[in-house]
Amino acid sequence: MNRRKFVKKTTLAAMTGIVGGDIVFGSVMPKGYQPLSFQDPDPFKLFDKDSAMVVLNDKPWNMEAQAHLLDDKVTPSKYMFIRNNGLIPEDVDVENWVLTVDGESVKQIKSYSLQDLKSKFQHHTYQLTLECGGNGRSEFNPPAKGNQWTIGAVSCAEWTGVRLRDVLKDVGIKDDAVYLGYHAADIHLSRNPEKEPISRGVPIRKAMQDETLLAFAMNGKDIPLVHGYPLRLVAGGWPASTSGKWINRLSIRNIVHDGPKMGGSSYRVPCSPVAPGAKVADGDMCIIESMPIKSLITYPKSGAMISEGKKLNIRGHAWAGELEVKKMEYSIDFGSTWKTCILENPINRLAWQHFSANIDFPKKGYYEIWARATDSKGTSQPMLLPGWNPKGYLNNACHRIAIKVI
Repeated sequence: MNRRKFVKKTTLAAMTGIVGGDIVFGSVMPKGYQPLSFQDPDPFKLFDKDSAMVVLNDKPWNMEAQAHLLDDKVTPSKYMFIRNNGLIPEDVDVENWVLTVDGESVKQIKSYSLQDLKSKFQHHTYQLTLECGGNGRSEFNPPAKGNQWTIGAVSCAEWTGVRLRDVLKDVGIKDDAVYLGYHAADIHLSRNPEKEPISRGVPIRKAMQDETLLAFAMNGKDIPLVHGYPLRLVAGGWPASTSGKWINRLSIRNIVHDGPKMGGSSYRVPCSPVAPGAKVADGDMCIIESMPIKSLITYPKSGAMISEGKKLNIRGHAWAGELEVKKMEYSIDFGSTWKTCILENPINRLAWQHFSANIDFPKKGYYEIWARATDSKGTSQPMLLPGWNPKGYLNNACHRIAIKVI
């Protein structure tokens, strides 16, 4: 980001010298605009991401992993998906960063510096699963608008911070509190300071859970800027949009929060099933809360080849929003029969669970390995695409990889 700061402070004459020619119409260039020639063309270096990550959008930045990149039990930063709605904050001043808690349902408006949060409240660390509500959107037909995520908009990193409920108790909230809304330092794409790119939140019952954190560290280090430095709300098991980045204000509401991306069809699905392509009235859409049961084969990479007579070890992760995964199975005959995988318990609530299995193949040829998880309420992943919805949310169909036995 230093290059961008440099550009902002550079005169038009200096820019002309750098690009090696006259900037035609430079006199009417918007204040603070960054000419394309000065923008870093390599997002992998910019965000310290693996080059196998897939960029879906650069205005704003959105990037996903491939299944085989997510093989680690705890997701490293280099493989974590990026989901932004606006521009990443510039000139983050950690020393003067302040979190303000306000709203209709606070007993007092109160502010905390980062040092206040770190010194006044007990620290907690959890592995928490975050998944974009639109993960898997690319499979819906008719196509749904938005970033065409495949399977890689999910992660389970280790987050350290203070419990949100401890802060709310210190502030004091009224009995009529029903929702928490977050506000952040990211910048609207229009650069209009009066507009927020996104301002979502969670019901008070979610805000009060042990694992809902105001986090300042990820995997034992400061949170990377692109993932919310210096302060992020982390609400595992719900759409990652509820885990706001760059948090500088929380509003305790006596109504369901009505910030940007809370209304209309944003992060909502039809309350009842609809036909593909149907138009659904806003009043018939329900807010997404706990994410559905889902799993991912992370080893081997799809397209792997093995020798005849050899066993194949597969492994991966499964998660179930607020619930726990109770059974994991695989199929090599397109879902006709299923065999049980070894399934590990979660390290803590809302963390994904790891599974493995050794597979025998009857003869040479092409196979598909399908993975199916079942949650603690007995709900299993659908083998094929679940119910269509206007924004392409909640695709939790079985993950499949291709294998050739030679």
